[in-house]
Amino acid sequence: MIVDFHAHVFPPEVCRRRDDYLRRDPIFRELYSNPKASLATADDLLASMDEAGIDKSVVVNFAWQDVALCRQTNDYILESAAASKGRLLPFCIVQPTAGDEARAEIERCARAGALGLGELRPDDQGYDLAASPEADLLVWAAKTHGLALLFHVSEPVGHSYPGKSGLSLKTLYRFIEKAPGVTVVAAHWGGGLPFYGLMPRVKKALATTYFDTAATPLLYDPSVYRHAIDIVGGERILFASDFPFLSQKRCLRETRKAGLSEQELRLILGGNALRLLGLPDDRR
Repeated sequence: MIVDFHAHVFPPEVCRRRDDYLRRDPIFRELYSNPKASLATADDLLASMDEAGIDKSVVVNFAWQDVALCRQTNDYILESAAASKGRLLPFCIVQPTAGDEARAEIERCARAGALGLGELRPDDQGYDLAASPEADLLVWAAKTHGLALLFHVSEPVGHSYPGKSGLSLKTLYRFIEKAPGVTVVAAHWGGGLPFYGLMPRVKKALATTYFDTAATPLLYDPSVYRHAIDIVGGERILFASDFPFLSQKRCLRETRKAGLSEQELRLILGGNALRLLGLPDDRR
C-alpha cells in the first residue's frame, strides 16, 4: 500500500478563477501569483495517482485567512474524498482566530470524515502556536476528535522561495512540548527538526510527531532519509510529494532510490500513514 501524505487540490472554480482568489488571500497570492505555479483538482490528483501507482493520498487544504474560503474548500475536499471510495483522505482547514465558528467547523468536518487538520500555517493566519487560545483549540480538536495536525514547516537556512517564511522550529517545538500525546505531522521534514532528536530531551518530546517528505528533491540530498531514520526511526517518516508542486511519480521514484531496506520502504511508503490514521491495509 502506497500513501502520499501531502497533496493539494482546489475546487475547479479556484483553478478557473485564480485571479479572483489571488485578490482575496495574501498567502495564496504569494504562492500562486506565478502562472507556472500549478493548481490541481481532485480529478487531476486521482489521474496522477493512477499514473504513479499510488493507492491513497492525504489531501490537505490551504491555510485561508477567510472563514468562508475555509468552509468552501473543506466542502470540496470532503465531497471529493467521499466520492473516491477511500483513495482520497481528507484533511480540512479552519481559521482558528474565528473562535466558536472555528470550533463548529472542526466538529462539522470531523462528522463528515476529516482525518486531520492541515496544512496549518499559524503565522500566516495570524495566531501564535506556542501559547494562545488558537493553539488550545487545535489541541482540543486533536484530543476530542482524534484529528492529526499537519503543519507547514520551513527550514531556517538555505535558499528562499515563495511561502518559505512562517512557523519557526522553536515555536513548533514549544507547541509539541505543551501538547504531549497529540499527533503532529511536521511537513517538509519539519524544517530539520528530526536532527535535533540527537538531543535526548527533544527525542522524548517528539514521541508522537511524524515528518513528511514533501518536496524532498528540492530541499535535501537523498541521504536525508538515512540520517532521519537513524535519529528518530523509520516509523516516524511519511512519504509525501507536495503534488502538484512536484510530480508524485518523481517523488516516489526518488524515495525508492534512497538506499532504504524493503522494511523501511514499506513503513515510509504507506505503513506508517495507515497506522497513524488508524486505517487497514486493504491490499492484504
